Amino acid sequence: MKITALVENQSNCDLKPTHGLSLYIETKKHKLLFDLGPDRILFENARKKGIRLEEVDTAVISHGHMDHGGALGHFLEINRKAKIYVQRKAFDPHYSKFLWFSIPVGLNSKWKESGQIVLLDGDYTVDEELQLFVVPETGKCFSPANGKLFSKNGRDNFLHEHNLLISEKEKVLIMGCGHAGVVNILEKVKDEKPGYCIGGYHLMNPIFGKMVPEILLGDIAAELEKYPGMHFYTCHCTGKRAYEYLRSRVTDMNYLSCGETLTIGEA
Repeated sequence: MKITALVENQSNCDLKPTHGLSLYIETKKHKLLFDLGPDRILFENARKKGIRLEEVDTAVISHGHMDHGGALGHFLEINRKAKIYVQRKAFDPHYSKFLWFSIPVGLNSKWKESGQIVLLDGDYTVDEELQLFVVPETGKCFSPANGKLFSKNGRDNFLHEHNLLISEKEKVLIMGCGHAGVVNILEKVKDEKPGYCIGGYHLMNPIFGKMVPEILLGDIAAELEKYPGMHFYTCHCTGKRAYEYLRSRVTDMNYLSCGETLTIGEA
């Protein structure tokens, strides 16, 4: 399995960074995109890496925020075959509140009717390799950085967010923003015993860059250490300061930046 970050907040190479996420994943059965980033930077970066997005057969949009699905329209223009798995609620209106302003951050609902879109209402098994799941229970280590995010019915409950479990020789958990909380997400699939946990933890305010309280980071670190042997790769909305703290407390905590490729198992 190979996982390449095509869109991410930081870059140490010639790929362009931006606030968002898109991971290109090659498995035994699939050429997969997990999230699409906010705009056409995805396609520019894919060309630089020699990745042909028109050959992608499966895409997942992790939740209904534009920094993860803003490029959907252009992706549909260049790829006419991929099934794109999205929670139905992801196309509802979503907002970020700043002072007295409500700023739309949702997906363009006009793409909801595309024949390539597969609308889901909760957990879903794509095949023996790919499973999608939501996390309704968010009681442990929930990030206060979620407090400014709203849906049409009030404060967001993130039931429009799903996560991906890939099962090959190694099992790999992929998250987008992990709004439900990395601790709660891991707990949902702990019986599957994934060896890798990859994705954002939403531990900073994206407008001000403010990190969540250090006491919460300590609690998260203590929970993650309950998974001995787990390889953690975080990115995007975790924030650099929060990542540095977690790296100092959690065994095998790494950062996956734009342009980097992680190879898991046999090459």
